[in-house]
This record gives sequence, structure tokens and C-alpha cells, in this order.
Amino acid sequence: MAGHSKWAQIKHKKAVTDARRGAEFTKLARAIQVAARDGGADPAGNASLANAVQKAKDAGMPKQNIERAIAKGTGADTDAAAIETVVYEGYGPGGVAILAEALTDNRNRTGSEIRHIFSRTGGNLGEPGSVAWQFEKKGVVLVDASSASEDDLMVAIDAGAEDVAEDESVYEVVTAPADLQAVRDALASAGIGIESAELTMRPTSRVDVDEAQVGSLMRLIEALEEHDDVNAVHSNFNVDAAVLERVAAA
Repeated sequence: MAGHSKWAQIKHKKAVTDARRGAEFTKLARAIQVAARDGGADPAGNASLANAVQKAKDAGMPKQNIERAIAKGTGADTDAAAIETVVYEGYGPGGVAILAEALTDNRNRTGSEIRHIFSRTGGNLGEPGSVAWQFEKKGVVLVDASSASEDDLMVAIDAGAEDVAEDESVYEVVTAPADLQAVRDALASAGIGIESAELTMRPTSRVDVDEAQVGSLMRLIEALEEHDDVNAVHSNFNVDAAVLERVAAA
């Protein structure tokens, strides 16, 4: 299965403490600020901002927090101006390609910490361009396969989706980045439950990982995701859903 998507599903079912929720809100607000700064305050004409705002809403961020983050991004806020986007590329256990997108006000500090995470979890941080060629930017909507049929998802194709594929327990609806919100809205209007919808770097090929290496790979990915500056992590591993469930329960 598209392992990273399934791992995200498993993790989202776990309880989130107040401290982790606060850290998540901080990351989401920073992403909104940068998206608004770089592309303007109108989500209709700024796919990155629309995605960041939707993720914030899905996480339960209050409306006023979202509006405040947009205002900071488009105004003269010095914190927003100092933040830059850096993408770290490397390999994890089993030769899995990993992209970690960070928003940081100190590139040297963040780079050193990301390198340490890779090294202590059995991975290797690479040079820019070393793995990015294995990914393409897409919108991806996940729909629980038990709640909808492939015919039900034709509304997504009508709204601009490029592909709909069943992947074990979910349907994966793939869109061009600019069409993600329209496809999400079409599915929601049709009463189809959405598990997640986001802009992501989707792998063009996948790497099978032995079960013995899955635990260390997940520790690397989780350590990256939990870093204060990391906004998103993408990878190309392929692991059976049952294996991921066993690792998550361990």
C-alpha cells in the first residue's frame, strides 16, 4: 500500500495531548503565514494557502487564529518575513526516499538538527536534488472505501480529478494542485466522507520495505514530523497495512 498515507491514517486515530495539539497549531499557523506571504490572502487564487487553511480547519484551529495567521503573512509581521522554506532530502532504512519540508528562521540550526535525526535513526541526509526527482506535487484526497463506491467518486472526476484508485481500505483521489479544493468540495457536496485532503509530494515509484526495517523507518519519519520546524514529510515506502498496524501497536 501507499505506506505513508496509511501510517498517517493510523496515527490520526490516536489521542492527541494538549501539548501536541498546541505544537500542531503553531506549525499550521506558520504554514498559513508563509502561504499568504508568498501567494496572497485569497485562498481561491492561492492553492497553497487554501490547503494550509483547510488543514488548519480539519485540525480544529479556531477561525480567529486562521485569520490572524493570514493577516500576519500579508502584513509587515517581522516573524513571517524571517521564515523561509527549506526542503531536506535523504534516504531512510531500506533505501526509502524521504522529503522533509521545513519552515525555519534559522537554516543552519534546523539543518543540523535534521541531519542528526537522520543519522540517529539509520538514515542518511542527502544533497539537494538527491531524491526530489522521485516525487511530483499533487493534491490527494483519501476516502474510506467502505463508505463509497468507485461510481460514487465520479463526481471527483467531473470536478477535475486526474485519477481515482482503490488502495486497500481507501480510495486515493489524485488531482492537480490547483484542483484539490474543487475536488474536495465536490466530494463533500455529494455527501462522501473524506479522511484527508492535502497537497503532497507524491512518489512516482515506491520501495518495498522488509518488516524488520519498518520500525526504524517509522521512528525516523515520526522524529522528523515532530520536529518544531518540519511542516510535512513525504516518502515512497510500500508496506502492507497489517504490518503498519502491528508496528503502530508495538
